[in-house]
Amino acid sequence: MPRKTANDDPLAPLTLAVGQEDLLLDRAVQQVVAAARAADADTDVRDLTSDQLQPGTLAELTSPSLFAERKVVVVRNAQDLSADSVKDVKAYLGAPVEEITLVLLHAGGAKGKGLLDAARKAGAREVACPKMTKPADRLAFVKSEFRALGRTATPEASQTLVDAIGSDLRELASAVTQLAADVEGNIDEAVVGRYYTGRAEASSFTVADRAVEGRTAEALEALRWSLSTGVAPVLITSALAQGVRAIGKLSSARGGRPADLARELGMPPWKIDRVRQQMRGWTPDGVATALRAVALADAGVKGGGDDPEYALEKAVVAIATAARARQGR
Repeated sequence: MPRKTANDDPLAPLTLAVGQEDLLLDRAVQQVVAAARAADADTDVRDLTSDQLQPGTLAELTSPSLFAERKVVVVRNAQDLSADSVKDVKAYLGAPVEEITLVLLHAGGAKGKGLLDAARKAGAREVACPKMTKPADRLAFVKSEFRALGRTATPEASQTLVDAIGSDLRELASAVTQLAADVEGNIDEAVVGRYYTGRAEASSFTVADRAVEGRTAEALEALRWSLSTGVAPVLITSALAQGVRAIGKLSSARGGRPADLARELGMPPWKIDRVRQQMRGWTPDGVATALRAVALADAGVKGGGDDPEYALEKAVVAIATAARARQGR
């Protein structure tokens, strides 16, 4: 979970979310917005990228209103603001406007450090959102997600989930939410195993493995078996996303020993070897096409379409086809 400073009021005049973990940054914003809308359902939320905050924009957004409405102004990638926009923000920090909450998202590096220092000096409520590169950090994250949902999971269950999902916090959070929704009582290693490792034919990861290897018929067979045995569609899209992303990460990484690449990419060494075998035939365009297919399937599975199974089949075929692009098979 994001670490916060002593000033833990999400309606503080300024919240500073620092780090590069997208899920935690988004949650920091969501917490402020939720608190503001709990105080005033008509809260106006303005979510801006750094290039959208031009000189004068902040003054316009924070000018007094006749209706004294509550407002949340979010500025993403604040380290990339222009010098003139930084001056505007610093000036605002000296005289914040009542009923307005400013949320600055900053990567935390040397770039834009002057703004970072100024925000801290102004007494910002700070939320730390660091990349979780260590397995122990991801394990702690999974345990905190179960606690936040009021559920208990054994240490072995949490570890099995981390081993199966990998380093993507969004996918870990999604898996925890799915298990909490589907499973009654204590969540143990056996429960996680039924979802993620079970019978090889019914595993969502088997579907993903066959798809990224370009084995269309086998991938579709594994998909149908998985669905018929009760594997949640959202877990299959999660596995497909992980499979394609792993191909993309490894294909763009520098060469090296599996142990070195494992540390760099946040994968176990055995997975590096497997992905190296799977990535033959893939092109950068193929990875992009496959990621779009996964995104469409994910939307279909989560309510954006009438037939989740068909959405998954289309994604599997698209991924398997992309896997064969370089080979021309």
